[in-house]
Amino acid sequence: MIIRLLFLMFTISLLLGCTGPEAAQREVQQYSIDQFMDNESVFGSSFSFDESKLLVGSNKTGIFNAYTIDLKTSEITPLTASEDRTIRPLSFFPSDNRILYISDNNGDEIDHIFLREEDGTTTDLTPGEGAKAGYAGWAHDEKSFFYITNERNPQFFDLYEMNISDFTSKMVFENNDGKNVGGISRNKRYLALVKAVNTNDSDIFIYDTADRSLEKINTTQAGHGIADFSVDGRNLYYTTDEGAEFQYLVSYDLATGEKVEILKKDWDIVYTYFSQSGKYRVTGVNQDGKNAIEILNTKTNQMLAAPDVGDREITTVNISDSESKMALYAGGSDAPSDLFIYDLTSQKLEKLTNTLNPEISGEDLVTGEVVRFKSFDGLDIPAILYKPHHASAHNKVPGIIQVHGGPGGQTRLNYSSLYQYLVNHGYAVLCVNNRGSSGYGKTFFQMDDQKHGDVDLKDVIEGKNHLASLDFVDADKIGILGGSYGGYMVMRAMSHTPDEFEVGVNIFGVTNWLRTLKSIPPWWGSFKEALYLEMGDPNTADSSRLYDISPLFHADQIKNPVIVLQGAQDPRVLQVESDEMVAAIKANGVPVEYVLFPDEGHGFRKNENQIKGWGEIMTFLDKHLKKEELKD
Repeated sequence: MIIRLLFLMFTISLLLGCTGPEAAQREVQQYSIDQFMDNESVFGSSFSFDESKLLVGSNKTGIFNAYTIDLKTSEITPLTASEDRTIRPLSFFPSDNRILYISDNNGDEIDHIFLREEDGTTTDLTPGEGAKAGYAGWAHDEKSFFYITNERNPQFFDLYEMNISDFTSKMVFENNDGKNVGGISRNKRYLALVKAVNTNDSDIFIYDTADRSLEKINTTQAGHGIADFSVDGRNLYYTTDEGAEFQYLVSYDLATGEKVEILKKDWDIVYTYFSQSGKYRVTGVNQDGKNAIEILNTKTNQMLAAPDVGDREITTVNISDSESKMALYAGGSDAPSDLFIYDLTSQKLEKLTNTLNPEISGEDLVTGEVVRFKSFDGLDIPAILYKPHHASAHNKVPGIIQVHGGPGGQTRLNYSSLYQYLVNHGYAVLCVNNRGSSGYGKTFFQMDDQKHGDVDLKDVIEGKNHLASLDFVDADKIGILGGSYGGYMVMRAMSHTPDEFEVGVNIFGVTNWLRTLKSIPPWWGSFKEALYLEMGDPNTADSSRLYDISPLFHADQIKNPVIVLQGAQDPRVLQVESDEMVAAIKANGVPVEYVLFPDEGHGFRKNENQIKGWGEIMTFLDKHLKKEELKD
């Protein structure tokens, strides 16, 4: 379960339209990539100590910085003004308007935690050279916060507590074997730890800081995730798929060891947490590619009625410490998420942001539709279809198969400017959640183990056949696009099945598994063994299979055009992967284009780079898939 988070995946695809007899019902405006990227992306919702403001991150300047939103006036105030490094705000301080934020160096993932004083001065609180840090939350007494760092050992993250009176730290837990901290009780006595066994299974432990005892609480092997400790510190809530296909919620009594099933759904329960006093229990469910949020009033045992956000879906919520306010995000596949504030007493809902570029009409955007098709062996494969408004049997459009990252990722019904840009410019997109994707049960998830580039690629090809069968798609003009592991799938398809796809769009995809698996970042040390169990160990006889499925070594088979996008700072898929792949394709005399960003890592965060990258993809597709003559 934990390894589903490895290889941060980058999802991508979109569509357009407006002609033909069946589409004459209305005209759809075509927008530029600059217009699509002028949507604002906002995240986070930390309440200030007096609950008068929210701390958020926004890319309104083209790169993420920290801002506050005044809840009375809706005034937005910038707190940081970075022009090069992405800033991700974490939290207000408990008793004043200082903040914590996290930042790395242009995508190298060496995150540090920073303090911003009220006068704007900043301090790096975790300045260890080459060490990566992560925020783990405030102590309940509000005198300190917890964080993790691999400064002592690059492979593992130790837990520290930092006192905010003098910003000195003490180690709480020394991690020597990959037991990662997932939760801390409010009395600071207990830690909940998880250790990966393989990509499907993990062990869960309770560490008692009083006597330094460690207890494994699962008796059978299954996937586990930490949810939250009860407010009184007597119970741990965790998720598990023990004896089931999907993750469900369990309570564990720390004194007696009794386990009680609390909540079970037909989909994975992704998280559960309690509000400040425990009055509310918030639960998120991965329901067929979209979030479903449930809020239980634990005092009345009644579900809280969700605020009316129209045809949008609530994706995340944050309840204030007073438990009188709730910040929430709502959006969808056809609407970028906006931030709202909801008064739990008066039930008044107020919209705080308008993230969609006002130059774009929401009616011109396309809603993703969940579909399913049969694969080569009869297995049902879920997918998300984006159909251009103008596409019809009389006005066929080219198609794009999109493959998510991973292994073990999932394309979800979230808004993507890239998808909408492609759709708006006349490309039907089918996002395939091939076997091995998360969110569809543990059996489906493990179906590609040690079969990567084989059964999952066959699913993708059947997805292409399904897209080609739709009467509004030009079956002779279908390409494939993906990022990270999805980029690998692009190159595997172009080299292993060179006649299936007319073009390939590879966004920082793995091309040499032998090198990638040997050069994974040191901070993945706790996951390394589990990853090798899934993918294969490059230091053993598995190396033969890993060689066989690596596109670089079969580049001589590629015969259709490819575009490659890569970040030079990427610590997961090194630049050399794309350098060598591009050189090998050129050696074939096949058209290949290369877009390299010196200031990006694994995923492009800066608007100017996304504008350039997505624009280059469109130019490439128009030339090689639509086969349009380019205009000066």
